Amino acid sequence: MPKLKQYNKKHTWLSLIVLIVACVLLNNLGTRLNALTGMPLYLDNIGTILAALLGGYIPCITVGFLSNFVAGLNSPNSIYYCVISVFIAVAAVVFVRKMRRLRFKYIVLSVFVFAFIGGVIGGILTWLIYGMDFGEGFAVDLAASINKVIPMGYLLSNLLASFLVDFVDKAIVTVAALVIYKLMPRRLIDYLKAQDWYYISLFEKANRKIRNRFATLRMKMTLVVALSTTLVAAAAIIISILQYHNSIVFDYTTQAQYAARVVATHINPDRVERYLKEGDKAEGYADMEEFMQTVSDASPEIKFIYVYQVKEDGTHIIFDLDTKDVKADSPGDVIKYDATIKKYKDLFLSGKEIPADITNDDDGWLLSVYEPIKDKAGKTVCYIGVDMSMLHLSSDETAFLAKVISLLLGFLILIRTYAAWISERHIVRPVNVIADAANNFTYDTPHSREKSIRMINELGILTGDEIEYLYNAYKKTTADTVRYINEVEHKSEQIVRLQNGLVLVLAEMVESRDKCTGDHVLKTAVYCEVLLNQMKEDGIYADKLSEKFINEVVHSAPLHDIGKIKVSDTILNKPGKLTEEEFEIMKNHTLAGGEIIDRVVEMVGEESEYLTEAKNLATYHHEKWNGKGYPMGLSGEDIPLSARVMAVADVFDALVSRRSYKEPFPVDKAISIIKEDSGSHFDPLIVKAFLNAEDKIRHIQKMKMEL
Repeated sequence: MPKLKQYNKKHTWLSLIVLIVACVLLNNLGTRLNALTGMPLYLDNIGTILAALLGGYIPCITVGFLSNFVAGLNSPNSIYYCVISVFIAVAAVVFVRKMRRLRFKYIVLSVFVFAFIGGVIGGILTWLIYGMDFGEGFAVDLAASINKVIPMGYLLSNLLASFLVDFVDKAIVTVAALVIYKLMPRRLIDYLKAQDWYYISLFEKANRKIRNRFATLRMKMTLVVALSTTLVAAAAIIISILQYHNSIVFDYTTQAQYAARVVATHINPDRVERYLKEGDKAEGYADMEEFMQTVSDASPEIKFIYVYQVKEDGTHIIFDLDTKDVKADSPGDVIKYDATIKKYKDLFLSGKEIPADITNDDDGWLLSVYEPIKDKAGKTVCYIGVDMSMLHLSSDETAFLAKVISLLLGFLILIRTYAAWISERHIVRPVNVIADAANNFTYDTPHSREKSIRMINELGILTGDEIEYLYNAYKKTTADTVRYINEVEHKSEQIVRLQNGLVLVLAEMVESRDKCTGDHVLKTAVYCEVLLNQMKEDGIYADKLSEKFINEVVHSAPLHDIGKIKVSDTILNKPGKLTEEEFEIMKNHTLAGGEIIDRVVEMVGEESEYLTEAKNLATYHHEKWNGKGYPMGLSGEDIPLSARVMAVADVFDALVSRRSYKEPFPVDKAISIIKEDSGSHFDPLIVKAFLNAEDKIRHIQKMKMEL
């Protein structure tokens, strides 16, 4: 080997780069040839095997890794298969000595191993990422034919077909790489062997003493880098999965609890026993069942909604809804305890709160939430159950893990390769910099996350060895973590929109009891939004009109008449003028509305600004500026601002709308009445904003609103 020293080592990096680029382009050429001919073969490993023949581990694994990233420019999903190319590269280096000597049985064995990695392991990776969707093409058709002759199931037949097709592919690319290698000039091959990145030359017998001394250090360096990389990557993956899983479980739990509480507000505890005995023949049963179906349909993740009464002899069915896959039990049926009820039997029998529970049984992977329904004495008479399907979470987590782990393995193998080549230069400082970035990384706000990611990106570690790949791995995993956190926050925003939608549905159902209210719920909310924005523009109560306050008022406005649910239909739809006694009953809807919101606050466990404004609107929207309103007789600015705005919107909409006791007023007349009552019924500043927004008000009045 002394003659190899004649080559100039200053071009070692250039020679490595040229070899890697040439082999990556050769792989890419095979891929393009496949695309042009339409053959069921990829032909994308010729460069990888040739790099193994010419240079060993370093260029071979680098080519295998980079080829998928280049292919990812046209097909992004190719990136997730880099680990397959890296495995093939490792196998190629294992067989490279025998392949150079054209040992036929080893060439066949290497092709078999290449095909197993590409066809079977690659097929399993495809299954983990995409489920049972192997796409289409020759391999899928071959799998169908195999399954007809030898029934072995969809997965096994596709893996076998992929292996057979890949065996032909790897045989062609192996022969092609060997032909190119044998045709190359001997001087070029010897030149490449002389480079210090030529991995296999380090194991020649002539260098045994140096090898033993150097291998020990390399092993230590490799262990340090591999361990640190694995731990950082594993920690990032675990954090990502835990955050993704826990946030989705929390969102599902919140959504289920909200749905259960919405249903709970519509069930009269005093009718439960009648529902249990008479079933769908009981008065109001069908309406309640229809409402439960509406709530269920509002979210695709809700699989079951039901109402149970748990007793010692079993679970008594009160309400149960049919689904596509499961027929509902009939009211009055007694069934065995399911896993959750059995687990919390004592709590159910004592009528206490039930914690959310996750089960995986014949009904699928479900998150179950139970909401107790209590009578006036505070005794639990039944439970509302909501089951959320966790199926999508399972498949998404599996796909996420498969993608991240495949990328991780590719990175780890590549880093291990370069760790065996470059000793310990530039180790301590880059590791400390990365560690500092990890310690200072904050997730609490989008701005801080963006700042932390930018800080990591600006480190710009370019050591050209394992540390650079460690840096890149950490940079990618943290970017993935931030992306998934952002996705979770997006899902939280979706839940807020679901909440607002359910509020509108609930309010509309309450208002629909009045035969003539029409789109009152939606229009009053829109009138309020117009008034609040006009007031902000005019500088009226500017210190109070924050963006958040306006949003809270607009979104809670549909609940202003929620108390009407406690007013009988006889009074609510009376065609003539109400008697004094009837009017007093009607006036109580304001207090009833406030009590309902208070119950919601008790169930939620804390009072939010949203619920505060909902209560203000429900309780005080009939108060008057001069103190002659109801229910409290408040006056002036003692009346909450949101209620003063709603007073104008509510009265105007009532004036221009048809009611059971009157015909609609002309818009001009209604505006005149609002103007006349400024300073008596209404806050004069709000009336001023109303008149300034007259064109918008007129436009909205003509519109037909729909949920």
